[in-house]
Amino acid sequence: MYTMELIILLIFSYLAGSVNFSILLFKLLGKEDPRTSFSGNAGVTNVYRQAGMVWAAVVLLLDVGRAAAIALFAEHFLTPGQVPWPGLSLVIGNRFPCFHRFKGGKGVAAYLGFSLPITPLGAALSALAWVAIYLLKRTPFIASFAMIFVLGLGIIAGCSYKPAAIVGTILTVLFIIYGHNKNITEFIRKIPRSNSNA
Repeated sequence: MYTMELIILLIFSYLAGSVNFSILLFKLLGKEDPRTSFSGNAGVTNVYRQAGMVWAAVVLLLDVGRAAAIALFAEHFLTPGQVPWPGLSLVIGNRFPCFHRFKGGKGVAAYLGFSLPITPLGAALSALAWVAIYLLKRTPFIASFAMIFVLGLGIIAGCSYKPAAIVGTILTVLFIIYGHNKNITEFIRKIPRSNSNA
């Protein structure tokens, strides 16, 4: 599994993921670092909260486009079992960017973009899953979990169910979920607790 092409793509994917477009965009706009407000996250959802729909869409397109390009490289140079691993490296770079003090986004948009060339149908279904769960729960991170679950299944299928691809995909999905640990903790904390007098 450990080929020179894979090693190069892993390093390149991490460095590419470490370029956070929302942080750079806010600097260009003369705005405060997006990590200083609301969720403290440098992802698309927080950009929407602070700068509106248009700039959130710009960041989303940049994130998705970069990730899709990396996936195309992976499909061209790597075996099916190796393809998901640059996706994991990309998400790690997005979460812990070396260019931004190792504090970035959660990698959902990056993973969506990475999935596009590998599983176009899976990407479309994941977007529908996000919308459906968001309309039901009105909680972005829960909708994101539905999205990455569908994406993971699509990528595994797109990589011909190779064992290495399954492992790489599961690790990526778990890493993204772990990146939402603050959201999960806050969500659980807000759940009303029934008082029992028994």
